[in-house]
Amino acid sequence: MMKVLVACEFSQIVTKAFRNAGHEAYSCDLLPTEGNPDWHFQDDVFNVIERGWDLMIAHPPCTYLCSSGLHWNKRRPERVQMTEDALDFVAKLLNADIARICIENPIGCISTRIRKPDQIIQPWMFGHPESKATCLWLKNLPILQPTNILTLPATKRWNNQTASGQSNVPEYKDRWKIKSRTYTGIADAFANQWHFP
Repeated sequence: MMKVLVACEFSQIVTKAFRNAGHEAYSCDLLPTEGNPDWHFQDDVFNVIERGWDLMIAHPPCTYLCSSGLHWNKRRPERVQMTEDALDFVAKLLNADIARICIENPIGCISTRIRKPDQIIQPWMFGHPESKATCLWLKNLPILQPTNILTLPATKRWNNQTASGQSNVPEYKDRWKIKSRTYTGIADAFANQWHFP
């Protein structure tokens, strides 16, 4: 059984996957959890990061890191410092004193400013008919193996895409919450493939 920290997770999708696999897993986020509060630290992750974790999977907020938002930095200069702060946060997570670490984020400036990801995965590689290129930066972890590769539908679009290939999640206040959730197939792959004595 491992002691697992899932950083920057309010949904507990990854936490539950590890719990279901028999591990002692906890989520940590500044937001309250949507799951079991007994398995959640509503706190700054750096207040709990030194508690002897065997594995950390971190989902740092991508607002100021992902390619789709970086163009705003030229129009809104105050965002530049927010991107620098977000990169510093990622670097601190990667350098945490934990034997095995996975940082998960969309394609963005982590790749150019810190280092290239170890792999890029898609939901359709894990049984979900959606597209969402997700980078994984790994420390002492093997590459995640696909579990159920789906074929692109005849429409040439995945379920979460419009005809032009954009996200079809409607624009509203909590859109980021829907888009930030980990797909259960990916969470299960984390838990089933990354287990160590």
